[in-house]
Amino acid sequence: MAKLSQINRNNKRIRMVARYAAKRAALKAKADDMRAAPEERFAARMKLAKLPRNSSRTRIHNRCELSGRSKGYYRKLKVSRIAFRDLSNFGQAPGVTKASW
Repeated sequence: MAKLSQINRNNKRIRMVARYAAKRAALKAKADDMRAAPEERFAARMKLAKLPRNSSRTRIHNRCELSGRSKGYYRKLKVSRIAFRDLSNFGQAPGVTKASW
């Protein structure tokens, strides 16, 4: 089990990304618009830089839904490798069987 503070911090980032998504997208579009004046683009970049760092999508870390583990994460099932092994051994992961040859 991961530290609860790390899990809560990541959940806070997820909420913050959702809150600032529209504002960040609008500023990003204005900053990348080559038809706009350079001063407007620069102003948009400065406003973008003033937004909270945790409102950026890249700050979110994938974590296991069961244990909160951040490493060895399978995106398809949203669990870590350890939780995946436990689920597959008990037949709870869809379409997964234990290999034998």
